Amino acid sequence: MSLLDDVRQVRRGWHWGEVKPRSWPERAPAVPDRSSNLGWARSEPVRSARWLLQKGVSLPFTRVMANPDVRGAEWMESLERPAIIAANHSSHADLQLLLYALPDRARERTVVAAAADYWYQRPWLGRLVSLWLNTFPFSRTGGPQAVLHHSSQLLKSGWHLLIFPEGSRSPDGRLQEFKPGVGFLARETGAPVVPIHVRGGQRIMPKGRAYPLPAPAQVRIGRPLQAKEKESARAFAGRVESSVRELAAGSSGPEVVGSWIERWRAAELRSGATARGRS
Repeated sequence: MSLLDDVRQVRRGWHWGEVKPRSWPERAPAVPDRSSNLGWARSEPVRSARWLLQKGVSLPFTRVMANPDVRGAEWMESLERPAIIAANHSSHADLQLLLYALPDRARERTVVAAAADYWYQRPWLGRLVSLWLNTFPFSRTGGPQAVLHHSSQLLKSGWHLLIFPEGSRSPDGRLQEFKPGVGFLARETGAPVVPIHVRGGQRIMPKGRAYPLPAPAQVRIGRPLQAKEKESARAFAGRVESSVRELAAGSSGPEVVGSWIERWRAAELRSGATARGRS
């Protein structure tokens, strides 16, 4: 069944949640967000509408603009619990490249932390990015407690949380120091952190440009990291940053990408999940 067939079925007006096209991925184990007034973005029928928008518009557009080379996607498929996805940030194109790189099942249950002072100052823009990208607002200047509470609630509800630990876009494409918030959140929630490096976003849409241009891109997904028992939040944030730097350098060391047996097991889990989704 093609995407066009899916859209036709939508137009016929089936009851949300009772019938769905066979080509849709298995429903991800994430529940609606009840912790904010933007919880509608993580409820039906918005989740299904977002799937159609991304599959029909965002992902094909990203493929045409960048044709991203994605490596390590098996680590996202093999996750058995919600995770924090930590990536470098140099361009507004990074988010589209990241969503393109995620497997369908992981993408469908990933929520994106978006700067409140940038994306939510204008209500219409905040609603648009919430619908299209499944974002939630976080403050870059206020206290951490509200952000931590909302983030932990989302993780406990089964959502992966995509964040940019640098805090803002790099002005020159070079990786900036990670804020300790990613370590604090990981320690408080016990969630694993998946390091990711995006290359090429700045060529597609550098800071200050309002439109994208075609350019090749690469997304490398690393082995999930877990905070150690007595490791401080700052030390763990530094370890996540080091993993992203090593991914940027093309490292194939087991501490970054896993041993061959770990990658093989993760790939087996990924193929099994794909087979179940098609059955």
